[in-house]
Amino acid sequence: MKYIDEYRDGRLAKDIARQISEEVRPDVNYHFMEFCGGHTHAISRYGLEDLLPDNVRMIHGPGCPVCVLPIGRLDAAIALAQRPEVTLCTYGDLMRVPGSNGSSLLKAKAAGADIRMVYSTLDALRIAEAEPHREVVFFAIGFETTTPPTALALRAAIDKGLENFSIYCNHVLTPAAIQTILASPEVAKLGTVKVDGFIGPAHVSTVIGTEPYDAFAENFRKPVVVAGFEPLDVIQAILMLVRQINEGRYVVENQYIRAVKPGGNRKAQAEVAEFFEQRESFEWRGLGDVPQGALRLREAYSHYDAEKRFGLVTPASKDNPACDCGAILRGVKRPTDCKLFGTACTPDTPMGSCMVSSEGACAAHWTYGRFREHAKTKEIERSVA
Repeated sequence: MKYIDEYRDGRLAKDIARQISEEVRPDVNYHFMEFCGGHTHAISRYGLEDLLPDNVRMIHGPGCPVCVLPIGRLDAAIALAQRPEVTLCTYGDLMRVPGSNGSSLLKAKAAGADIRMVYSTLDALRIAEAEPHREVVFFAIGFETTTPPTALALRAAIDKGLENFSIYCNHVLTPAAIQTILASPEVAKLGTVKVDGFIGPAHVSTVIGTEPYDAFAENFRKPVVVAGFEPLDVIQAILMLVRQINEGRYVVENQYIRAVKPGGNRKAQAEVAEFFEQRESFEWRGLGDVPQGALRLREAYSHYDAEKRFGLVTPASKDNPACDCGAILRGVKRPTDCKLFGTACTPDTPMGSCMVSSEGACAAHWTYGRFREHAKTKEIERSVA
C-alpha cells in the first residue's frame, strides 16, 4: 500500500471483518481496549464496531494526554499564567479544558492572562527569544510521542542561552498506565471493566518501540497489538487479537510494521533520557496516582523546570461530580452513559476533558457514534412494526 485511501478500503475492511466473524468462538466474549483516542476516533468515524460480531466488544481507554490531565495540574497552569511576568504557551486542545469552578485557559486569556496557543515547542522558543523581558513557560503535555520535541526545545534553549524559558512538564507514560489498569487495587475500587487484550498506540511505539509492553503481556497474560490509526490498521489488529486469544498466546505483536521497530527510535530515547527522569507517581484523571506514570526534568536542568522556578503547588481540585469522564477513561462507562452527554456537555460547551479533545471518547461519539445509534434505533423500530 502506498496511499492513504488504500488504508480506508471498505471492501478490504469487510473481508477482514468476515475473517473475524469466522474465527471468533461463539462461547467466548472478547473485550479489547483501544488505549489511544486516535483508535477510538477511527472506530467511531468508520463504523468499525458495526462490522464486528456481537461477542467482540471494543472498550474505549484513557484516550489522549489532554483527557487524562488532572484538574489540579490545569488549575496550577492557570494560576501561573495569571502572574504578570509570565507568558504561558500551550497547544490548542488545552485551551478549552475545564478547570475547577468553571475556569479554563481560554477564560483566563480572555480575562487578560498572557496565554498563547502554539503549534510546536519551537514557537515557544521564538517567543522567548523575541521577548527576553517575559518569563515564557511551555505547558508540555503528551504521551511519549511529544516528549522528544520538548527535549529538543530544552537543548535549543541551553544552546541559545535563553534564561527566560522554562517547561511545565506533564508528559505521561503509556506502559505505566496500562499496568495500572490491570493491576492497581485503587483503580479496581473505582470500578474497572474486563479487558482481554489491548490495541497499543502506534505513534507512541515509533518512539519507545514494542519492547516495553513485553513484560506485562506475559505477566498478565494479555495480548497487545501495536496498530496504526487507519480503519484497516485497527480492524486487522482486532483480528490479530482474536487469533491470539483463540490460540492461547499472550505476546506483543506489531501491526504497524511500516513505522514501528521493536526497539523504537533509539536516538529519540537518548534525547529524552538526557533531560527527563520518571516521577515516582503522577495523577492520571480516571486512574488516580500511577506509579512511574510521568516524567520530570532532571535536577541538572532544574533551572528550566517551571514547577521549581515558580514554586508551583498542585491544588487538590476535584472533577465536576456530575461528569463521568473518569469512568469513561477507564472503559467502565460509554459516553452515552453520562447524563451530561449531549445536553449540558457538547463540543461547544464541554463539561469534561473527554469532550474537548477531538480524540476524546465523548467527542468522537458526538461526531460520529450518535448518528449510527439513531439509525440503529430506527431500523429496530421498522423491524418491530
